Amino acid sequence: MASEDVVGKSTSESAVTTIVNLAEEAKLAREGVKAPGHELLSICKSLVAGGVAGGVSRTAVAPLERLKILLQVQNPHNIKYNGTIQGLKYIWRSEGFRGLFKGNGTNCARIVPNSAVKFFSYEQAASGILWFYRRQSGNENAQLTPVLRLGAGACAGIIAMSATYPMDMVRGRITVQTEKSPYQYRGMFHALGTVYREEGFRALYKGWLPSVIGVIPYVGLNFAVYESLKDWLVKSKPLGLVEDSELSVVTRLACGAVAGTIGQTVAYPLDVIRRRMQMVGWNHAASVVAGQRGSKAPLEYTGMVDAFRKTVHSEGFGALYKGLVPNSVKVVPSIAIAFVTYEVVKDVLGVEMRISD
Repeated sequence: MASEDVVGKSTSESAVTTIVNLAEEAKLAREGVKAPGHELLSICKSLVAGGVAGGVSRTAVAPLERLKILLQVQNPHNIKYNGTIQGLKYIWRSEGFRGLFKGNGTNCARIVPNSAVKFFSYEQAASGILWFYRRQSGNENAQLTPVLRLGAGACAGIIAMSATYPMDMVRGRITVQTEKSPYQYRGMFHALGTVYREEGFRALYKGWLPSVIGVIPYVGLNFAVYESLKDWLVKSKPLGLVEDSELSVVTRLACGAVAGTIGQTVAYPLDVIRRRMQMVGWNHAASVVAGQRGSKAPLEYTGMVDAFRKTVHSEGFGALYKGLVPNSVKVVPSIAIAFVTYEVVKDVLGVEMRISD
């Protein structure tokens, strides 16, 4: 979604797909689009920092991420996972410790190319939009407005998500397969090859449309809520949270967590539909998707609208929010870990980029 993702994403869907980094990108745009130390080495260091931070933060919350996907796609006539605590216990009992992290390797593997594409795309999109804006307004000193920065961020999110979408698609399938699945993907490349051979190239982009659509509200709300909260805190100074017009790291993390929660809640139904569309046409699908013998087969979808209609008709409106609880629980630790790791790695590599406004 709007950035990782979208949701999709999203994303994020980034150097690290967090609100803190959206704010950093916005600051860079206000300062003339070009990041300080724009040399190739500096860019590579920033990408490494973002990749490490993304990998660490995703690994830390991988059990919740896997449970979210299982809740999203499980056959409604063969319920195995029923809530966050019960679901985690069931995975632990049936698959052991390693089962909690299934699919995480593929998720981490797509972070580096996603970050690289998003970083480069944002720079190019922001430069192009600023050039066009100055030409249309006739003001050579004009700067990007919040709306234009949002547009650049959305473009970067969509491009990065599209470039790495096949990896996200097979990650979803690897994540839901268990030891008892009739056919096992042995890894990311084996899964990519198998899907391409058996279902064709287009299958690698199943669920792409809801992911693209989800990017817009996800990134938009993230940016708007984060900036609005910061402005309100600086102006009102409630509970002594602001000193000398500067927000502490903890306060910024809290703002990012609130913004992330609101953004993903609004865009969440699109994420559910995306995951379900990714499972369509899967030969020898995992039992959590196909159900046990004698249970009803999973629904087939002809497109995004059909998926929405059939999901609501067969399972009710609440089905569009399956997995929202574990997804929300992981927001705060994910953002906190990503932020701290990113800062530490930047310091180690000597990358000078400030996050505060």
